[in-house]
Amino acid sequence: MTTDTPPGNSTDNATNNPADTPRILAFAGSARSASLNKQLARAAAESARRQGADVTLVDLRDYPAPLYDGDLEEKHGIPPAIRQLKTLFAAHHGLMIASPEYNGFITPLLKNTLDWISRSDGDASGLALFEDKLAVILAASPGALGGMRSLQTVRQLLTNLGVLVLPNQVSVPRAGQAFDDTGQLTDAALNKRLDNACAALCRHLRCLQA
Repeated sequence: MTTDTPPGNSTDNATNNPADTPRILAFAGSARSASLNKQLARAAAESARRQGADVTLVDLRDYPAPLYDGDLEEKHGIPPAIRQLKTLFAAHHGLMIASPEYNGFITPLLKNTLDWISRSDGDASGLALFEDKLAVILAASPGALGGMRSLQTVRQLLTNLGVLVLPNQVSVPRAGQAFDDTGQLTDAALNKRLDNACAALCRHLRCLQA
């Protein structure tokens, strides 16, 4: 399992952080190793860390699950990898999700992952993991729209699950040329929008925890 958490920002060190430190789980809805949205999620995680957040960046490729099937769930229960993700959801206050766009829609991976997480596990409600969560949504695309169409669906899905999605979304068009060798956005205006979105998430989380 791979998590991108620098020393001092790991979930294992949460007890060393002030009580009002925003704890954010970040991931992209893509399994592809060279995913543009993984780059965007990483850039967002670094931005939030600079603003004092404790960010855990995970790769959904490390949490495989079969296509949701009620019969399969009844026979085998919740997949072990999904149980691990449920634990991470429970341990974090906010979400940062970078969503690729497949034919103007979200990826099957992202939809399936959220479907599994929302399932009850014994007496534990899956939907409770989404209650009182705040989220910022992001998208990167090689096209001119920057994945805007997928963001509409991600916002609707998260809202249906009980997440409060902030209006500060970020879309990155022509994303194949949008990042430099260090993984940072080359466009100053986009960089500022990303920083502002991360700042808004951190600010609102701190208010909720006060």
